[in-house]
Amino acid sequence: MKNSYQDDEAFITLIINGDKKAYNHLVETYHKRIFAYIISLTSDYDIAQDLVQNVFLKTWEFRDRLNPSFSIKSFLYKSAYHEFINQYHKNKSISSLEKVYFEALEESVLDENIEVSEQKKLLIHEEIEKLPTKCKQIFSLSKKEGLSNLEISEHLSISIKTVEGQITKAYSILRKNCMDKISPYQLLILISLIKDSY
Repeated sequence: MKNSYQDDEAFITLIINGDKKAYNHLVETYHKRIFAYIISLTSDYDIAQDLVQNVFLKTWEFRDRLNPSFSIKSFLYKSAYHEFINQYHKNKSISSLEKVYFEALEESVLDENIEVSEQKKLLIHEEIEKLPTKCKQIFSLSKKEGLSNLEISEHLSISIKTVEGQITKAYSILRKNCMDKISPYQLLILISLIKDSY
């Protein structure tokens, strides 16, 4: 039976046919990944928990609509994205700038080939490692550790202006070095999604 889980089409077919063991395997395999993705969008633990639950409940409820030839991972990420957008609409209207952001998000992260986004995140990771020492340190504290500019300035005994300057410098270098493969909007989005992976 486990071999069937390795074959995406066979695995999805099992779920469509109501195989609860296959469904439980799906949840165990992707729950943490989908939660990490949604929390990067909402920054709210409780909302993220609710949205993840909705993703998997609806996947089971409407399993007969699944397409065995379509990546289940892509399907879950797309479902998570739409759950987030629906929740966002309930809370407030979306500005034109936010609309552009979400369109770029869907383009960059929710491509049917999720591996493309993984490759882009790896590229960004590699470019972050190449940043000048001080610039890399401050950028990592901001994006990896999630420290505020004030916290970084106190931690390193430097001015907030210096912190802001180094972060701006980092983005400038990354945009320049990644511009052939990643758009500025995609860069901002993917950096927010790789904070736990570099």
